[in-house]
Order: sequence, then C-alpha cells, then structure tokens
Amino acid sequence: MKKLSHFGKGAEVAMVDVSAKATTVRHASAHGFVRIGSVALDQVRRRKTPKGDPLEIARIAGIAAAKRTSEWIPLCHPLPITHIDVTARLCHHGVEITSRVAAAAQTGVEMEALVAVAAAALTVYDMCKALDKSIEITDIYLVEKTGGKSGDYRRLARGPIRNSMRNKTRGKTQRPK
Repeated sequence: MKKLSHFGKGAEVAMVDVSAKATTVRHASAHGFVRIGSVALDQVRRRKTPKGDPLEIARIAGIAAAKRTSEWIPLCHPLPITHIDVTARLCHHGVEITSRVAAAAQTGVEMEALVAVAAAALTVYDMCKALDKSIEITDIYLVEKTGGKSGDYRRLARGPIRNSMRNKTRGKTQRPK
C-alpha cells in the first residue's frame, strides 16, 4: 500500500508540503444528483419555486464554493483556479449536477470539483425544501482528473452508483468499496 503523505511524525495529520512539486495544468470534473419528487420537480421545471430559480442559484453557489475549498476542507491547499464551470440540468427524477475545474498548480483540483457539486446540490435542496422534504442528494463522485505526478484518471460508467474506475496511467481497474 502506498504511504499517505498527510501524516507527520506519529499519528498527527499535516498539510502536504507541495513546494518542491512542479506546477502543471490540472483539470478535474465531478458529478452529483439531487432526486426530487415529481410534484416539486414540476414546479422547478416551471420555475415556480418559492425562492427563485434553483438551477441558476445552484450553479453560482457551486462556483463560489469551489473557490473556497481550502476553507471547507482543512488540509486542502488554496489554489489559483483558472476556470470553473458548474451545470445543473433537469432530468426525469431530479437535477444532475456536473462541475469542471482547472488550475495551473502544484496539486490537483479534484476537491474543488467535488465541493462545487456538493454545494450546488445542497443549494438545490435549500431552494426546494419547502416543496419536498424527501429530497435526496446522491451519486457525488469524481468523474476524471488530469495532470500531476499520479497521472490521469477517468471513471468508467457502468450504472448509476457502482461504476468501475480505471487509472489510465497505470492501467489498473479499481472498484469502489
């Protein structure tokens, strides 16, 4: 098993020192889903929700959250993000959320992409909770990442939750636990 770099002497956690790492262009994308009941979803489709358009507010919330990832996640480095795109798309049973994040940095932007999706999903929940208390946030996962020493990664789709993953660089297939 690979030694994790977030541990100092003993069991204390530490922010990884990335000062010796090369700055490279990094990209990451993530996915999430917000399951909403049909009555509430119909109101979202017609943009008749009590707080306004949840899709546009969620998109903006995801962008804002990605820029503040190091404030959400204690050991994340603040990064000079060069691009963030968040999409909230109506589907049959809810809202599908995707994010794409880019930076020229010494460490990856996976967490920024995941935080963008999580914040956007929570915003959809907040915007629609008056219409449906049974909303579920599901399927938040990393879709792909490029750049950096560990190489590229792309999740291969094989169903809604139990997807296989393949590391392009090493050619190994990994399965979620």
